[in-house]
Amino acid sequence: MPLLKTASAPWTDSTLSLLARGYAWLPDRMRATDGEPVRTRLMGRPVIALRGPEAIGFFYDEHVKRTAAVPGPVLDTLFGRGAVHTLDGDDHRVRKAMFLALLKDAAGVATLAEHVAQQWSKAATEWEDGRYVVLFDEVAVILARAVCAWTGVELSDEADRQMGEDCTAMVDGFATPGPRHWRARTARRRQEEALAALVRATREGGELVSDNGTALEVVAWHRDADGQLLDPHTAAVELLNIIRPTVAVAWFAAFAAHALHRWPAHREGLRKDADSRYARAFAHEVRRFYPFAPFVGGIAATDLTWRGETIAKDTLVLLDLYGHNHDSRLWDAPYRFDPERFVGREPGADELVPQGGGDPARGHRCPGEDVTVSVLATIVTQLAGLDYEVPDQDLTIPLSKIPTRPHSGFVLRAAR
Repeated sequence: MPLLKTASAPWTDSTLSLLARGYAWLPDRMRATDGEPVRTRLMGRPVIALRGPEAIGFFYDEHVKRTAAVPGPVLDTLFGRGAVHTLDGDDHRVRKAMFLALLKDAAGVATLAEHVAQQWSKAATEWEDGRYVVLFDEVAVILARAVCAWTGVELSDEADRQMGEDCTAMVDGFATPGPRHWRARTARRRQEEALAALVRATREGGELVSDNGTALEVVAWHRDADGQLLDPHTAAVELLNIIRPTVAVAWFAAFAAHALHRWPAHREGLRKDADSRYARAFAHEVRRFYPFAPFVGGIAATDLTWRGETIAKDTLVLLDLYGHNHDSRLWDAPYRFDPERFVGREPGADELVPQGGGDPARGHRCPGEDVTVSVLATIVTQLAGLDYEVPDQDLTIPLSKIPTRPHSGFVLRAAR
């Protein structure tokens, strides 16, 4: 019987297993413990992994902190040094309020979605020359152009394309060693330097005089909890933390195309979707069904107790996101793609957690989920209305790769 305990033995280091199994690693470990907390080690560090609605509440209150929780390689690729993701307490609250003001404004989100629709129309016209295009790559550029226009970051067409490529590189290389990781570092450094120069130029042009400024202006003139302006580098980091996640919707766009290809009956529902209710439901189901973030992590702020389990101070606490969104105790037929789950309703705060859980105003939950859903709903509507063919290609989605996507990026050829 003691052998049964090795699945969650705290002395076993799971680093290599995580690298090999990717998204499947933590759900498999959870199944081995029947959903009970998993104890292990990553890079020699003690870890406890939790799942479920109660665990979300526990993870996002004062029990778990983010300061020193994000590894250096992730900061140097995905989030950036000094990012809001690394802050706690008042420092986090004040910095996060800036993001909430920009990304939770319904009118602003709708304007960004309009930019996306306009850029899609321009690109789709070019696709009519009959060439094959990789949808993932094309959408990344569409999103980069849309979000740069929306944030007030005015770039040339070539610079917009570079922004799209760099932002996808940052996301693609954050969780892996080797060439992908070094491309991500190079991409981040290039864009941080360019945006820091824009921040300095914005400040030289005069102070922000109203709350209706562009994101570039708001970030440039934001004052932290200490009353000081962000240094240009940190301001560039936070501006990228608006641009990069928007470009990352390209992953969901590729998944949406994959879903429409596998289950083409949904195309008709999207084409008849006058009020976008079905498009939003479809977007939510794409976010639930397909793999995006496997888990999030933080550090136990003090000695804690979770359902009788002792969690020592400074233990790394993981919250299983991918497993939560596929838990049969929370979802009926979790491996069936079914947008009807969300037709006519928005999911509860801790029901659907592809980008984290909790209250974005109080905790570390991503404040850009409204942007993600609106932009993705716009893209799936446009995609459903496009006549195209899908050539033979490798559409497998490897769960061992984080982040993953259809292997081919989804190649299509639009009708002339």
